[in-house]
Amino acid sequence: MNRFLGKVYLLGAGPGDPGLMTIKGKGLLECADVVIYDALVSPEILAMINPNAQKINAGKRKGRHSLLQSETTQILIEKAQDNAIVVRLKGGDPFIFGRGGEEMEELVKAGVAVEVVPGITSGIAAPAYAGIPLTHRLYSSSVTFVTGHEAAGKYRPQVNWKAIAHGSETIVIYMGIHNLPYIVEQLTGAGLSVETPIALVRWGTRPEQSELIGKLGTIVQEVEEIGFEAPAIVVIGAVVNMHSILGVRS
Repeated sequence: MNRFLGKVYLLGAGPGDPGLMTIKGKGLLECADVVIYDALVSPEILAMINPNAQKINAGKRKGRHSLLQSETTQILIEKAQDNAIVVRLKGGDPFIFGRGGEEMEELVKAGVAVEVVPGITSGIAAPAYAGIPLTHRLYSSSVTFVTGHEAAGKYRPQVNWKAIAHGSETIVIYMGIHNLPYIVEQLTGAGLSVETPIALVRWGTRPEQSELIGKLGTIVQEVEEIGFEAPAIVVIGAVVNMHSILGVRS
């Protein structure tokens, strides 16, 4: 007999704008028994949760961890024993730098029924809200998504920034603000021009969204001068120039 009553849903909350939550995701939140949510999930989306559901904050921000990753996974396993609908609510998309693959692997190993409900990832949505199309027939036919904050102790080599620099016309970096000086040094050292356009989009899709537009060679100084902080998506490439035309929000 299966000792698990319920099912775990790895649900992507999207980047923040509640209008970008999927219909399936909203329905799950409204009937969930337990919701374990991340720090970057917007208050408007948290308000969609069944008022009778148990809510657990598992949010992770740099230097401030509510729960360890292993603790979060263990809670999911335990809650699935006694609850029909357990939602792991993650910012963006669970499988795009969201540790969804790790959590799903452990749940499957434990014998827990699990389903992924994709969300809109911030690497696509934040540039779009800033008027920056990641592809454009005149400027970019390829995009690379990369993390600027790598896991400690991982087995694989570090990000090959030299390959990234020349791998596609548009580079989108998640969690790149903290390591931006190192990233810029690596990209320019690999031959990317200091004149390459770069955009930093903070709190993408939310009312407080802001952008910093500049050049690769001077962006670090500009970030320091104005105190531009995370969370933000970094976009590098000629498509950033479209911001001046498309980035006017009504």
